Amino acid sequence: MSQEKPIIEVSTYSKDTPIGRPDTDGRAAVFVPSEAFDAGNNAAIRMGSGIVGFGNPDGTLTVYFEANRFDETSLHKWENKARKAYDRMVMGAPTVSKAKISASMLEQIGIIDGMGIHLKQPERLQQWLTVSNALDTAPAGPVTLWKTK
Repeated sequence: MSQEKPIIEVSTYSKDTPIGRPDTDGRAAVFVPSEAFDAGNNAAIRMGSGIVGFGNPDGTLTVYFEANRFDETSLHKWENKARKAYDRMVMGAPTVSKAKISASMLEQIGIIDGMGIHLKQPERLQQWLTVSNALDTAPAGPVTLWKTK
């Protein structure tokens, strides 16, 4: 008698998710927590955080995040939090605001690079900021540019 094998949940990132730490100005993914996000086990990622990162060969994600825990006025806006996390990531700066996490815990909503942020799902960011009581930090639109050629 053969016994049915249990279905094992396999989580991986999408084909649009950049793989490996980007170089300066390189592409990285922008994330928000998914329905599967476990706030208890991921307490470092605070409500309203800007979360950016990349895929790992094992199917997990490496993410950097910024929540403006110390209330710096320059980090009030969500896009500035995402940019701060991105800058730490591309510089490989030491930080506690970094995690290796199951890809099922986050949903990719856009891309960030040295030119700016391009959100493919701005409505998901709006939902994240709404439940975080941080809607006033939302970007004005789906594209935020900070460098011009």
